[in-house]
Amino acid sequence: MHTAAERRERLAAARLYFICDTRPGGRALVDVLASALAGGVDIFQLRDKTASDDELLRAAALARELCDRAGALLILNDHPGLVATSGADGAHIGQDDGPLATARELAGPHALIGRSTHSPAQIAGAHREGADYLGVGPVHATPTKPGREPVGIDLVRHAAGAATLPWFAIGGIDRTTLADVTAAGATRIAVVRDIAGSGDPQTVAADLREGLGDGRA
Repeated sequence: MHTAAERRERLAAARLYFICDTRPGGRALVDVLASALAGGVDIFQLRDKTASDDELLRAAALARELCDRAGALLILNDHPGLVATSGADGAHIGQDDGPLATARELAGPHALIGRSTHSPAQIAGAHREGADYLGVGPVHATPTKPGREPVGIDLVRHAAGAATLPWFAIGGIDRTTLADVTAAGATRIAVVRDIAGSGDPQTVAADLREGLGDGRA
């Protein structure tokens, strides 16, 4: 487990954020995550809307071990109350998940709390409420967010000029769409399907890292 200072240092340097469930693409988590981390993933978010708390904790224990070996951060989606038990570095919450202060109280004062944002007003609001980082999107339509209208490249451009926190463009971002978001100012991305659905997560992650170049935001 990282100290508060180490967490924030790693967050500031992070470029590639990978998100998947306990059985990515129907495969064992260890196979996909270990490969993705070897390819350059900096942050891993365990996101599984159907898993029980026990299932999440078992998966998180494995992910914690793999992330420690790689020097990566571990984030839980929607479960700030499980952060301390799991040894995760923080939690990620959506716009419908209540006040960020409540999530921080549940996760602990030194945990990282990320907030999903879908508009300029939400980006500003996440800064005011004390988020540690932002997800900005979904840039493109994606089955991982059914019913959520894509925000398009314009919100990425807005974030590039307005956000002072670390932020990750998310939503339908893969090797074919990466150039569009980097051209709009994104230097950090969050990816689900392009890595989780690949037969070679390490190569995909490495390709995405290469596509991100050397910029910082």
